[in-house]
Amino acid sequence: MTPKERAVAALECRRPDDIVPTFELVYFLGPEKFGRDWTENIRSMTPKEQDRYLHEHAELHVMIAEEYDYSILRSDYLEAIRIFKKWGLDKTYLLCGEADGTMAIPNGHDMVEVAAALRERPEEMHAQMRRGAEGAKEAGRRFREAGAEAVTMCADYCFNDGPFLSPGMFREFVTPYLTEIIASHRENGLFVIKHTDGNIMPILDQLVEANPHALHSIDPQARVDLAEVKRITAGKVCLCGNVNCGLLQTGTDEEVREDVLRSLRDGMPGGGYIFSTSNCAFRGMPLERYELMMSLRKEYGRYDKPAFPIT
Repeated sequence: MTPKERAVAALECRRPDDIVPTFELVYFLGPEKFGRDWTENIRSMTPKEQDRYLHEHAELHVMIAEEYDYSILRSDYLEAIRIFKKWGLDKTYLLCGEADGTMAIPNGHDMVEVAAALRERPEEMHAQMRRGAEGAKEAGRRFREAGAEAVTMCADYCFNDGPFLSPGMFREFVTPYLTEIIASHRENGLFVIKHTDGNIMPILDQLVEANPHALHSIDPQARVDLAEVKRITAGKVCLCGNVNCGLLQTGTDEEVREDVLRSLRDGMPGGGYIFSTSNCAFRGMPLERYELMMSLRKEYGRYDKPAFPIT
């Protein structure tokens, strides 16, 4: 299979015929691995500088995908998706943009104000959610026109001990808009990967009900059990992630090895699993730990030569 075909199989809750697909929302280890990064402020650039930057951004993404056998090329930039498409990379990789508009956890500066508004001015908050939904649907259409065949939706809803909103409030202020946005993306021919860190268990039923193709990141640091989520969802949604980022940063090699093998054992059976970290390859994560994780995927993440039962 091509990398893209592996991703499509997993997103359709099928088994690839060779190896479990993999990708990251973001890979921030470019300086350590390639001596390159993409952290410049594009808004301050001239059009010529932006064009240079976006081509370098696209080149680095391709280098990363080739190095680690990613199945998905993801960028927040429409122009990067157009570049990938122009280079013919849609034949090898699933091109992926970003188009969420739902309510994420408020930041520390306005959390109390938002909480009060949800209680005291619900109509105002619904109007805000409606604007976010319309913006996300338009973003999805634009990414599809640029050549994307998938989008992530990266609004975070949960802390390690549970969602910011109670399940009842989540059903009022998030689920209807999340469902609507996902339906729009699907109508536009996009696969949808819904990301949220934290303990999703109190709202798992609503996330699945919203009908994304996949859920990311199945966060073990919030005590979310991949095998249990897989049992509950029963092939209704692809699961992505679950390798413990905390262990990748501060654990021992043996702890990382055990955690990676646990993720593969729990995620791979029956297909419908994309292997990745439980967040992203963030700055400060030791490169050698990430590469240990990826080497274990090559050795143990195989459907054609299974190292453990994956029926």
